[in-house]
Formats: sequence, structure tokens, C-alpha cells
Amino acid sequence: MEYRRLGQSGLRVSVLSYGTWVTFSEQGDFDRALQCLDIAGRAGVNLFDTADAYGGGEAERLLGLALETLGWDRATYVLATKLFAGTRDCVNMRQTLNRKYLLQGIDDALDRLRTDFVDLLYCHRPDPHTPMEETVWAMSDIIARGKAHYWGTSGWSPAQISDACAIAERHHLHKPTMEQSEYHLLARDRIERDGAAIHRDHGIGLTTWSPLASGLLTGKYAQGVPVGSRAAVRGYAWLQPQLCNVADNQRVQQLQAVAQRFGASAAQLAIAWCTRHPAVASVTLGASNAAQLRENLAAAALAPLLNDQTMRELDALFPAAVSAD
Repeated sequence: MEYRRLGQSGLRVSVLSYGTWVTFSEQGDFDRALQCLDIAGRAGVNLFDTADAYGGGEAERLLGLALETLGWDRATYVLATKLFAGTRDCVNMRQTLNRKYLLQGIDDALDRLRTDFVDLLYCHRPDPHTPMEETVWAMSDIIARGKAHYWGTSGWSPAQISDACAIAERHHLHKPTMEQSEYHLLARDRIERDGAAIHRDHGIGLTTWSPLASGLLTGKYAQGVPVGSRAAVRGYAWLQPQLCNVADNQRVQQLQAVAQRFGASAAQLAIAWCTRHPAVASVTLGASNAAQLRENLAAAALAPLLNDQTMRELDALFPAAVSAD
């Protein structure tokens, strides 16, 4: 497994990480969680990602219990969570980044995760209703108190991140270190335009999610929604129109043809492609069972084999959107 620095920090994270969005909340169970974590750890994954939004805190609880049961040395892995959604149904504690919520939210998350600190703490969404200065001070204070080692953002615009960095520099506070964005062959602009800009201008490290476009890039939705797939999970029917898009599935068939030249699957090729962006520190996998996870982890070995010709071929098949300056 390759390890990359997270932006300008000294922290090194595995190029493939393991996330717990649907897997540990709606789909997960304890035995499956243990098995998947063990497989990921043995493959060299050292970054594990969750959020208070996943299952209303259930993903954090399951991840914390599983990590405690495995008994791993806390120094050997990097634990990430995100705050914004909240789990308490009261004013000031949901859909916010105010100081009250952030300071209470980190304590609640640490209790669920059964740990004294997280390594990475993200602001899961921007909050237009809270002054940026209030959020930056609160996140910096969380780090100063030892409850997180680095803080960052998820789904923030370059302008918002620049504003946060400027406030932190002005007050000598801890600056954001990382941004997490969606990135896959069908969604390229957030990383290749916005992410590359904040990486260049502020040294922000990029972590990404959904390298398989919620499973579309595996090819399994070409004939509809299979039983046991993410789109078949209760509450995720909203994904079905996107995943069953005829034109996109036809392109995935061509992706499969390219992958076959390497003796690989479309999923492995799609994940390997994501790792090739020079600003990306880690690509988060969301496999829901052992077989999927083993297959997806093999993408780490495929990535170095993708030459310039293959990358150009994939660029032509899945071109980036034309964006206004």
C-alpha cells in the first residue's frame, strides 16, 4: 500500500481508505464490520472514515466497537469523522457549525467511537448561518484541547476554504488541513478544478469519496437494480435514476473492455484512476462485504500500470465537464 502526505501536513495516509457511510449504518452488522476492518488493515489501509450523519451516529458506534474489539494500537491507524448533521433533535445541535454544537458534537462523537481523540475532523458541510470566524475558532480550539489532530472541510467551495485559512492566519489559529470531495470518472470538476486550486494555493490535502459513483462504475446496474445493491437499500431509492442511466452504463461497458486488457474489473480500474490525480491523498472505499473490499483493494496494485495512453483513453471516454472560469 502506498502512503501519501495529507497536503502540507506531516501525516501520511494510505492511498486507499475505508469509509462507513452506508456500510456501517444501514447495511452493516458487527461481524461484517470486524471482517472488513481486518481485511483493510491487513492490506495496509490506515485511514478509516465516518461521520455523525451516517445512521444518526450508528456508523460511529459500530466502528468504535469494532476497533476496540480488534484491539489495534491506536498509534497505527488514522481515524476520521465529520460534524454538521448532529444527532440531538434540538435547536443549535443539528445542521450547524456553531461553537455550541461543535464542542458538544466532538465529545458525543468520541464517546461513540470509544476513543480520546480523532486524527481528522471535518466540517461536513458549509454553514451559511454561522460566522466563519466562529467555526474556525471552535475547530482550532478542538485541536488545542487534543480532541482532534487536524481539521478540515467537506463540500466547501474554494472561496470558503480561502476565507477559513485567512481567518486562521490572522488570529494564529490552526488552519484547515484537508478537504473531502466526491471524485470519480463521472464527477471530476470538484477535484480537478476546485480541489487542485486549494491544494495549490493553501496546501490543502484532498481525500475523496464515491470512486465508483455509488456502484454505477462497477457495471452491475446495466440491467437494473440488483438485490442487495446500495440502490436497493431502504431509503436509497433516490439513487436509482442516476445508477440506471442508459448512456452512462453504455460507457461503463467500454470501461470494462479497457479493464480487461489489464486483467482487472471496471471497479478496480475506476478506483485506480482516482488515485492518479497528484493532489489526491486518499480515495475512500465503501465496500459493503469482504469480497467487494478485497476486489477494490487490488486497485492499489493496478494504479502504477496505467500509462499515459490509458489515461488519455479514459479521459476521452469520461471527459471532464467544461467549466466557466
